[in-house]
Amino acid sequence: MKRIADSTVRRLSVYLRYLEELEARSIATTSSDELAAHSGTTSAQVRKDLSFFGSFGKRGLGYSVPELTDRIRQILGLGREWRVVIVGAGKIGSALSNYRGFAQRGFTVVGVYDNDPRKIGKRWDAQTVRDIVELEDDARRDRPDIAVLAIPADDVQGEVDRIVRAGIRAILNFAPAQVNAPPGVTIKNVNMAMELEGLSYALSHRE
Repeated sequence: MKRIADSTVRRLSVYLRYLEELEARSIATTSSDELAAHSGTTSAQVRKDLSFFGSFGKRGLGYSVPELTDRIRQILGLGREWRVVIVGAGKIGSALSNYRGFAQRGFTVVGVYDNDPRKIGKRWDAQTVRDIVELEDDARRDRPDIAVLAIPADDVQGEVDRIVRAGIRAILNFAPAQVNAPPGVTIKNVNMAMELEGLSYALSHRE
């Protein structure tokens, strides 16, 4: 399969949420027009996004909601458990650790880490905050798939290097810094300042 753009993958997530709403209301079919209207895109874009992964729906009948929902879940890899560690026991890390949507999507938090002695040993819901120096040893036992970084920018590259040494191959970075990782390790950066600037631009250029 050819490389799929990140923007396409993000739209698939949006489609899935709308399909799940339809499923909850026992609606059996939908159309590319409806998916587009609820996803902020066009029907042509919906059809193009889905065409990367096969043939969906029938002309004149639309898409079966249960079938398309299941297929997008499979495409997004949501049919299995993904084990997650959170590095950074601050406010963002706490919010992420307690986010119930993780478990609903198959993401299980198996560890929370920090380097602050005041936080190490504290109880976080089902987790106890561990010393970050234990991550590499713990990873051999817990086998995490994803690391979430919620730490200050000046610490981030060193912790990325530690995560890579631990054998974790996917990182979600909330720190306001660009980081480097070797080939085979995927990093997604969540830059809140950039998102707010995007909203600022949109507000400043409203018709």
